[in-house]
Amino acid sequence: MGLEIERKFLVTENLNWEELSFQQLSIRQGYLNKDAERIVRVRISNEKAFLTIKGKKTGIRNFEWEKQIPKQEAEQLLGLCEPYEVEKVRYAIRSGSHIIELDVFKGENSGLVLAEVELNSEEEEFLKPSWFGEEVSEDHKYANAYLSTHPFQQW
Repeated sequence: MGLEIERKFLVTENLNWEELSFQQLSIRQGYLNKDAERIVRVRISNEKAFLTIKGKKTGIRNFEWEKQIPKQEAEQLLGLCEPYEVEKVRYAIRSGSHIIELDVFKGENSGLVLAEVELNSEEEEFLKPSWFGEEVSEDHKYANAYLSTHPFQQW
């Protein structure tokens, strides 16, 4: 169990993410529970699957617990999730001593591109690439849980 501290940014340029990245993941995820105190998510990332519980977000930090589960079980759980599965391709990009997780959304959220940086503290400095746009860390509309029931293409 741990604490997640991350900052999230809109991406302002469309670059060749495959060339910039050292890892690419195809992600499908759905939500079994979304309320003010906790979110329960099922994610399939390439051939691995995870069940994740996130606590109430405070600023850019929140509690996160994650456990790997069999992919077959994750497929079954996705069938129980709320509408609009979130689909995206995630590119891992090095930026100084940090890893940027850049998400290019697909399906009902296509057109949205977000970058996230996980930090060890809220005050930690990091190198911001020129393609980082507006920070949306505390804007709930850009949370994947929100996008699962309010897809970007319907905004």
